[in-house]
Amino acid sequence: MKLKTSITILAGCFVIFLFIMLPIFLSIQSDKEKYVASFKGSEFSLKDMNNNVITDESFQGPLTAIFFGFTNCPDICPMTLNKMDIAISKLKKENKSLKLFFISVDPERDKPEILKDYLDSFENNFVGITGEPEEIYLLSQSWGILSQKIFNETGEYNVDHSSPVILLKDGKYVARISHKDDIKRSIKILKKYL
Repeated sequence: MKLKTSITILAGCFVIFLFIMLPIFLSIQSDKEKYVASFKGSEFSLKDMNNNVITDESFQGPLTAIFFGFTNCPDICPMTLNKMDIAISKLKKENKSLKLFFISVDPERDKPEILKDYLDSFENNFVGITGEPEEIYLLSQSWGILSQKIFNETGEYNVDHSSPVILLKDGKYVARISHKDDIKRSIKILKKYL
């Protein structure tokens, strides 16, 4: 008898919990969708490391990855690019059209020749993009990327920045890969959208 009463009470509590929490869960999902929809990018015209013009049209295609970073980055940028290099290499047989654009958040130092030299160390043909600081800033903001210079006592600086790899399908945001995601998870995310 006590077991039946306990089960009934637990079931009742569970129904009340669902009744109260369901609107909250739906609201969170709706807010997430609105937040994701706000990542639209912006129109731009910049130069790649080979002095070719790159515009927002360059991000069109079956699957494109964009990563905002800089060549003097001590850890996150090279580790993320290395992970993406390995992941893209492992997926090459399945997809030859995946492109990764590396957009410098430090255009004052990352001139085209420096980007080219930096990206040549990777197996895949990553496209380095640089340009006027104001244009880079507006582009990064349009994708939800934050960055700021952090100066030390000697006047040297580092750039603190958001570091997701943003995945686009036909120029529209579909997902992101965190710098904390390992290679296996990164491949799984990429495969989902290939």
